[in-house]
Order: sequence, then structure tokens, then C-alpha cells
Amino acid sequence: MRAKREITSALVERYRASGRLEKARILDELCAVTGWHRKHAIRALSVDGASGSAVPRRRSRTYGASIRVALIVLWDASDRLCSKRLVAMIPFLLPALERHGRLKLSADERSKVLKVSAATIDRLLSDVKIAAAGGRRRRAGFSSAVRRPVPVRTFNDWGSPPPGYCEADLVAHGGMSVSGAFIQTLTMVDIANGVDPMLSARRA
Repeated sequence: MRAKREITSALVERYRASGRLEKARILDELCAVTGWHRKHAIRALSVDGASGSAVPRRRSRTYGASIRVALIVLWDASDRLCSKRLVAMIPFLLPALERHGRLKLSADERSKVLKVSAATIDRLLSDVKIAAAGGRRRRAGFSSAVRRPVPVRTFNDWGSPPPGYCEADLVAHGGMSVSGAFIQTLTMVDIANGVDPMLSARRA
């Protein structure tokens, strides 16, 4: 064991100063001599010789405060859609908000907003969503278990359906709270032409 530590100590500085290809060669040599797994060899070569502790690797933050603010504006403008639906809407919603002066992003910021994932949106907006829900976290219950096996299509997943295929949803007019009695509106949109079939029927 002592011999392995001496070999590792001798390679640490050389490993840190090397490029990617040279590091791979050093790891191959160390694994061949010590019989270590490659992951263990990487950890051993990442240890700070002076303190004996692993050198922390810091990842630069990809999405800064400006991206978070932009996502909050997009989420609010979309009537607070879930992150998976919001991701599908961002390429359509972002140009409209920029056109009306609601968002002003640099080219780099715009590119990041367009590439953001649903998981990242959930992470960046977690505290905003909790505050919007009155400080309460949403708990998964029976309804979530029922919804999970039911396939849900967003407008981006339909392709080119013929007229007659509709998306329907209930809009609750309860403000920031769903307690008590309030009115709900059933909205319905034909995927093919974007027209409310119930409104068309009333006009006819």
C-alpha cells in the first residue's frame, strides 16, 4: 500500500500539468501498476498533496440571474404552465415578448433560454413556484398517480392532425387561491386551425 501511495504522489503534479491525452496515458499506467479501478485512480490523483484532501472541482454557473428573470417572465406570461409545456412554448412566446418590449436579452442569453431544459426550469423557479402557491409545496397524491400513465400531448406534439382534434382545459377564476367558490371556464381549441369550436357553433 505504501508503494502505491509513493507512485501516486510521484504522478500527481505531472497529472495536473498534463493535457487530456497525457492524463489518459498516466491513468492507464497507474491502473496497470496498482490494479486500481480507473475511477479510484482519478480520485487518488486529484488529492491535494499538502492537505491530503480532494481538490474540489467548481462548475461555472451556466444560467445566471438574467436567465432566471427571463424564465420567470416567460412562466408568468404563459399563465404559469408546467415546465414541460413551457419548454415547448418558449420558441413561440419569447419573440412575442421581445417584440412588445417585455424582454431584452443578449444573443448569448437568448440562446441559453432557447436551450433550457424542463428540469432546469423547475430548479431555477422552485422558490418562485412555492411562493406563488402560498408557500406550500405541492404533494404528489392519487391524482398524480392516475395522470402518470395517461399520455399528454402538447400543441407541439400533434404533427398535422385533421380538423376536429381539440385540446380542452379548465381555467379557474379564483385568483391566487383555489379555496372557496369561484367560476371555471372550459376552453377548447381545434389543433388544426386554432379556432374554438364552441365559439364557431354559437356564431353559426
